[in-house]
Amino acid sequence: MLFIVAKVFWALLQPSTLMVAALLAGTALSATRWCRLGRGLAWGGGLALLVCGIAPLGDALILPLEARFPRPDLERVGPSIAGIIVLGGGEDGHAVGTQELAGLNEAGERYTEAVALARRLPGARLVFSGGSGRLLTVEEPEAEGAGRLFAALGIAQDRIALESKSRNTHENAVLTAQIVKPQPGQRWLLVTSAWHMPRAIGCFRRAGFGVEAWPVDYRAPRPLDMTRVYGSIPEGLRRIDIVMREYVGLVAYYLTGRIEALLPGP
Repeated sequence: MLFIVAKVFWALLQPSTLMVAALLAGTALSATRWCRLGRGLAWGGGLALLVCGIAPLGDALILPLEARFPRPDLERVGPSIAGIIVLGGGEDGHAVGTQELAGLNEAGERYTEAVALARRLPGARLVFSGGSGRLLTVEEPEAEGAGRLFAALGIAQDRIALESKSRNTHENAVLTAQIVKPQPGQRWLLVTSAWHMPRAIGCFRRAGFGVEAWPVDYRAPRPLDMTRVYGSIPEGLRRIDIVMREYVGLVAYYLTGRIEALLPGP
């Protein structure tokens, strides 16, 4: 039930949707007796669309999340890496029925970095966690496409494990722990987008599965440049929607007990 509520809530209340709604509602009200309210809404919505779409506010908001977890030293003395866990979210599920091996979206580095790590660590298992997060459409679990892609890129089938039922980060952690059954002292790497890593680490900790962060898919430049504007308004709004969804997710997961800290850290 919480999965459905979260999907509907975000579809209606993500920042870009609210901005457009304010602009449209304000324009409509401007021709009525509530014209003063309408002009305020229209100007507020339009200005918010312009500022959030062009100014690098999304970069400023996403940077604290991306900088939260550094990558570990794989060469340090200690147990070898037992496995690599990759979270779904890097596949473009819209191109259903095409002949593509796997259509990747802007988070596709989750896949490519996982394969690079698997080649670097030939003794480690490669575990992919991701089902289908769609609410109104039916599509194959993301894990199936990931399995085909990993095999095609040369990863041996006996090294690959697929978890295909999870729909969100909480289920990623719980179901992966059930499949992997990690042993005390083992080292496992978790591969996901840097801005998503705090919530993901928090979920795995809550599931009793200690993992080490291997963040990928960085979005904000280093150092942060507040004079760097986006090339188009949709690009900036997309960044705002992504980062605000993550902050809302952190709050929701904390309030529902899925993570133990509001902003998990190292």
